[in-house]
Amino acid sequence: MTEGYDFTNRTALVTGAASGIGAACARWLDRNGIGKLILIDLNGDDLGKPGLSCEVESHQADVADEGFWKSLEPQLDRLDHAVVNAGIGTGGQIADLDFAEWRRVMAINLDGAFLTLSTALRAMQRAGGGSAVVTASITGLKPVPGIGAYGVSKAAVAHMARIAAAENAGHGIRVNAIAPGGVDTAIWNSPDNEAQFAEHGREAVIAQMGKTTPRGRFATADELARDIGYLLSDASANVTGTVLTSDGGYTL
Repeated sequence: MTEGYDFTNRTALVTGAASGIGAACARWLDRNGIGKLILIDLNGDDLGKPGLSCEVESHQADVADEGFWKSLEPQLDRLDHAVVNAGIGTGGQIADLDFAEWRRVMAINLDGAFLTLSTALRAMQRAGGGSAVVTASITGLKPVPGIGAYGVSKAAVAHMARIAAAENAGHGIRVNAIAPGGVDTAIWNSPDNEAQFAEHGREAVIAQMGKTTPRGRFATADELARDIGYLLSDASANVTGTVLTSDGGYTL
């Protein structure tokens, strides 16, 4: 196993784990020897479906549900790593956005990330250390018109990760964020794109969207999982409080 990437006998929590980046992180951690995965997603049917070899504990839950986290925390007798990943996309300009939609996005993307990270940090403090990665977005660093609520929520979680890193370094806990650009995941399967997918096919539309990056394509979820795995691992032992941009050069 590559030096610094041995997760043997460790436990990791992953939210949004039923698909996309979360599921890819679960697979990556499994391949790198993780002892136990605690997988959380609102879609419980797909949790752990890729045939993970490690011990798996699955929870079908809304990450914005404070009651869920209060019930889970006493069960976290050991936690070494957390991937704070669950989130939803949205469209609409700020001037036109309905407040209920704004709150829906903030509840999951920001409140849910806060509840996840704060719970994980307390468990890691009790365990004497660990590492966490928060999934932000390049839209939290670069203003992109038309997705105001999403971009604002992702800017907020990136800064939350920085603050958590400063607060927890003394506990032996590292906290970082990752800011992906376009990634080919189910987040694009939204009503805004349905007409294009129906007319041209999803694969063709995603390929065309990917041409907006210097790399010429969207990233795969597995590529993002490798970046997140690095930030979780001992290979990045001196890295904390950073926001890693993984966007195929989009911000250039």
